Amino acid sequence: VQLVESGGGLVQAGGSLRLSCAASGIRFSLNAMGWFRQAPGKERELVARITSGSSTNYADSVKDRFTISRDNAENTVYLQMNSLKPEDTAIYYCNARSPFATTEYWGQGTQVTVSS
Repeated sequence: VQLVESGGGLVQAGGSLRLSCAASGIRFSLNAMGWFRQAPGKERELVARITSGSSTNYADSVKDRFTISRDNAENTVYLQMNSLKPEDTAIYYCNARSPFATTEYWGQGTQVTVSS
């Protein structure tokens, strides 16, 4: 199983980034996919999740700014991040959760840095 994130980088406050996570080795369409983040000295937190049926939920801190989506034909999940703030700075991790949450997989993470 591999989850490979891309799209991180350095951006000014107010800017946008789009993260991608390409999955292999799983039945992608059956998995709930999520984005988590971890800032220095803080615990990893859920940013957004999309179910196999494309229902979504977001952390309050990113609602109306971030959008999660999935392309089952490409086995890829995306996170569109707009109006970025310095407090969004973190390592962003892709997560796959199998049906009934029996198994979870993680990507290696991608750094997002937002300068003020």
